[in-house]
Amino acid sequence: MRKNWLLLIFATILVTVQYNTYAQSKNKQKYSSKHNNPIDKLTDRRKLGYADDLFKAGSYFDAIDYYQQLKADDERNAYYTYQLAWCYLSTRDYVPAAHYFSEADALGKKIYPLASFYAGRMLKQQGEYQASINMFNHFLEDNKKSSASGSFVNPDPRIQNSPDRTVPPKSMKEVKKRAQVEIEGCTMAINSIKEPKPVTVINAGPNVNSSYTELSPYPLGDTALLFSTMGRNEVIEALGHDKANYKEHFMVSHKQPHYVDSFQWPLVFYDGGFRDASVHEGNGCFSPGGNSFYFTKCQEGDTQVITCSIFESKYGAEGWGPATLVGGNVNEPGSSNTMPFVAKVGKKDVLFFSSNRKLQSRGGYDIWYSIIDPRNNSYRRPQNCGKKINTSGDEITPYYDSRTNNLYFATNGLKSMGGFDIYEASGGPSRYTDVHNMGYPINTSADELYFIKDPLGKPDAYVVSNRIGSYALKNPTCCNDIWRIQYEPKLAIMGKVVSKRTNDLMPQTVVKLIDQKGEMNTYNSEDGNFYFNISRGHSYTVTGDKSGYTSSRASVSTMEIKRSDPDDTVMVTIYLDSIRNSFSVSNIYYDYDKATLRPESVASLDSVVHFLSDNPSITVEIYSYTDAKGSDEYNLALSQRRAQSVLDYLEKNNINRDRLTAKGFGKKNAAAPNESNGKDNPEGRQLNRRTEFRIITDVPTRRVLYNSALPGSMDQQEKNLRVEPEDNDEPAGAKKPDTKNDE
Repeated sequence: MRKNWLLLIFATILVTVQYNTYAQSKNKQKYSSKHNNPIDKLTDRRKLGYADDLFKAGSYFDAIDYYQQLKADDERNAYYTYQLAWCYLSTRDYVPAAHYFSEADALGKKIYPLASFYAGRMLKQQGEYQASINMFNHFLEDNKKSSASGSFVNPDPRIQNSPDRTVPPKSMKEVKKRAQVEIEGCTMAINSIKEPKPVTVINAGPNVNSSYTELSPYPLGDTALLFSTMGRNEVIEALGHDKANYKEHFMVSHKQPHYVDSFQWPLVFYDGGFRDASVHEGNGCFSPGGNSFYFTKCQEGDTQVITCSIFESKYGAEGWGPATLVGGNVNEPGSSNTMPFVAKVGKKDVLFFSSNRKLQSRGGYDIWYSIIDPRNNSYRRPQNCGKKINTSGDEITPYYDSRTNNLYFATNGLKSMGGFDIYEASGGPSRYTDVHNMGYPINTSADELYFIKDPLGKPDAYVVSNRIGSYALKNPTCCNDIWRIQYEPKLAIMGKVVSKRTNDLMPQTVVKLIDQKGEMNTYNSEDGNFYFNISRGHSYTVTGDKSGYTSSRASVSTMEIKRSDPDDTVMVTIYLDSIRNSFSVSNIYYDYDKATLRPESVASLDSVVHFLSDNPSITVEIYSYTDAKGSDEYNLALSQRRAQSVLDYLEKNNINRDRLTAKGFGKKNAAAPNESNGKDNPEGRQLNRRTEFRIITDVPTRRVLYNSALPGSMDQQEKNLRVEPEDNDEPAGAKKPDTKNDE
């Protein structure tokens, strides 16, 4: 039994393509191995006949079995490859679809000039955006001079009304134009993922979602959710008289008390007697006053063409009345009309819906509206929502938020992150502005439909999507689930980068935002100002990066922020300093005759770790010293071990070994007297057991920039520098110790 997922969406309620797989499952269960599978005994001609018949009937999963066997015997057959690609596309199995379209392009691009285009589409829908861009560019390059039309498009003309409506089969010129839109969508997706919207999207759970498709969520206040589903997880044999078992109907699931967005086991929605076992039902919504219930009935004909109509039931003194067809030419004969949503626009009740009627259409399914006349409850002639909303593709699942005067809808005709994306537009019902994609993670590389907000409280929302994480019997993206959108507080870091000396803004600076996992975002600040969106549950470090300068750091934590907290923007200032004026550190000390770091030394070294992490262009030399006790040879070795212990600590804290050099100088360059008045001076000896740092650059001259062992400012030190340090030498610019007093 075949079903095309897009037709099912337009029908609003139908079963996912999943159960196509089982059209012949009863027969297949009789055979436990390849050797007694009757398919293997057929001639290739018979297999091909079965495969093509199944393909034309829409039984794509079953057709895959035959085409795979045919291809196994003839791997380079372009026809088998292309048919397999279309089967996987039709079942929304994006990875093998991309593979077979790419292979078909390599085997026969002259026969199938659009194979590379569809390969790009399938790469896009699995989130491989750069690979998708490359494939679309490959398609455009191959067809630079082509403007053919007609027979090159789809192997089955009915697919023109299914997953591929985004490419009307009219001319190569239109397909090439569409390829440019797809490239723009990929670029938009890459940027949107880098700057996600402040929302969390979670699956509504197994009490709402099944392994088949769930659609048309409609929140009933803040306590329950109405939606359409088959409510099945087991395999369904949709054959013959068993068709009634796969009809979708309304279910309602109440929220679990005391648990956020957790739902109870769903119940059949018997209110109003709307349930009709002979048709598919869905897309329920109440009028603003609550006295009318609108929904869709979809009838499947003998030719498997699905036609949907919009019904209304009114509530009166005796309860809900019988469902009747909505008048006013809303249900235009010869077209499918579905997905009603009634809302207040200004002072008027307006019925929004999706229809594939031809007159005044912009192509495919468009969003239409009809104003309801309250005097006689009649419906004015439907009007198209206009060219800013509708395209040559499909626009479906309208939802209007009267609180914000915004229209939300799904479209595959505008640039998208995947297939269908949710768009938002201001205005209505006929004029709209600020039409924009709602971005990641509301939209993904999959299909997103049926966006709708909660009617009360914080504007959390629902969306229907086949994104990874949906429940499915077959491939991970076959089936639509209802997902919960939880709006987070909008959190941001705003700041400026200034000179430490003058406090002036520092233009042309790259600002880096790094979280606790090491993931980095950058902001190229032209004028010294910057802005980052951030989210809950993170610890962030902000630094600047500018040639010739070192940066301070700012730390921001959102670990304790709750979802119910208000929006917040943290203001920070990053200071840049010329490298020659940038760095000093408290001395690092050791116990007598030991190379292990004292606890207070470790704390000081963490500031070195931060500095080197924040300024990755800086390299340092590590100098360690001892007091005067012991022989020169012993003290030199001890000081080298002390320098090495510091290097090991820095390297252990993710500072690259190539940026560090450890040098021991024994008891040279004492920082304090080891003896005082002929007596031992413990305090002085402790000061001499130390480690100091010298900052150098990685330029060829290895100019010394700062030596914490020397007195004076950086400017004073620089004036005194005359000697370039050699390996195993003393610190350049240091006072030569008196060799007579080395002992």
